[in-house]
Amino acid sequence: MKTPPVELPAITDDGEFTARYSEAGLTELSFPEAGRASAPAANKGTIPGKILDWHRLTEAALKAILAGHQPKKFPPLDLAGTAFQKSVWQSLRKIPVGRTKSYGEIAEAIGRPKAVRAVGGACGANPVPVLVPCHRVLAANGKIGGFSGGLERKRRLLAREGLKI
Repeated sequence: MKTPPVELPAITDDGEFTARYSEAGLTELSFPEAGRASAPAANKGTIPGKILDWHRLTEAALKAILAGHQPKKFPPLDLAGTAFQKSVWQSLRKIPVGRTKSYGEIAEAIGRPKAVRAVGGACGANPVPVLVPCHRVLAANGKIGGFSGGLERKRRLLAREGLKI
């Protein structure tokens, strides 16, 4: 029997993120929003143990990155997207803490050097921001570019990693 999607709050010093899981892994991570009601309390007895384990990994990884550190471990990811988007997201996961790449460098890395704007679109469609670090991608001129969580949040994330933009 297929497990229905599970939504759990991921509590951090930056607020309450919402993590969503399928039976294969983390599918989505939403930023805390002012005025948003907390995710409904789940009956942990009805949630499969593997999802609870993944959620512990998600919270630990999220807290590490928010503190400017490299997480020790990540939950499995079950990301829905096009083959192009998935290649961009995989490339983003290779950018270490405290480093950045440009949209053009990501396009080159995935073998699509002319797809710079499409790389930006894939970053904007990233369903698991922070863990798939689209905040580490900048415009070619070193400017901050865009970010689904807002530019101020992007600046804070980069500053925690020792980068000033």
